Amino acid sequence: MKKQTIRIAAVGAAVVVLLAAGTAIGLSSRHSTTKATPDTAVVATEDPMPSSYMIEGVPAKQQDELKAGCETHAVTALLQSYGYDIDEFSFANNYLDVHYVFDDGEGHMYGPDMNSGFAGTAYAGWGIYAPAMAKCMNHYLSDVKSKQKAVAHEGGTLADLCREYIVNGTPVAVWATTDMQEPVPHDTWEVNYVDENAKYKLGDSFTWPLHEHCLVLVGYDEREYYFSDSVAGTTSHFEKALCEKRFEQLGSQYIVLE
Repeated sequence: MKKQTIRIAAVGAAVVVLLAAGTAIGLSSRHSTTKATPDTAVVATEDPMPSSYMIEGVPAKQQDELKAGCETHAVTALLQSYGYDIDEFSFANNYLDVHYVFDDGEGHMYGPDMNSGFAGTAYAGWGIYAPAMAKCMNHYLSDVKSKQKAVAHEGGTLADLCREYIVNGTPVAVWATTDMQEPVPHDTWEVNYVDENAKYKLGDSFTWPLHEHCLVLVGYDEREYYFSDSVAGTTSHFEKALCEKRFEQLGSQYIVLE
């Protein structure tokens, strides 16, 4: 009887060992990895962008009084979309770094590098480029004790901006042209003002492109880009390839709040 009990116990122990071993083998096979081959390798890919996206809450006010104020309208719309209490007139009167363009009486004009300051005024003038406008915006943001900064960038495409900013709910002030018309070299002056953002030297010739315009990129779909547009006084939209061309012609420059 004692020997039988021992035999049964030994058999039971063996069964337990075999079951445990089988379980371990099963677990091992489920969690084992094999060396990837070209046929079995899994390639990581980025999540695809949605086919369309629109940021709500970016105003588009008609520029009736500020005839040269598209940039001012655009950046105040950008600031307002973040909740800042500033309108285009307060910004134009208190924060724009303006430099008059003047004729010396002999047909020779003088004015700023638009990367450094506003040529003329928002009421009657030419315009301003992204680096100088970001500087103006940062004066305002500093005054209201904001931790945000306006940052001017250059390069890339509107598609890149949609991928990096728009789908994340961040509107972008961009430079293109009015109604996406062809920019035309127009007024030329000798540069008499530069700062740390300058791309021209004192005495260089600067040419302002007719139809230069600033808008706020707020969305896209499969065919078009959408903008808060002060010339239209509403959200305008244009064919993607045309917008990309105008954006590039104006230097692929833009501003975001960071």
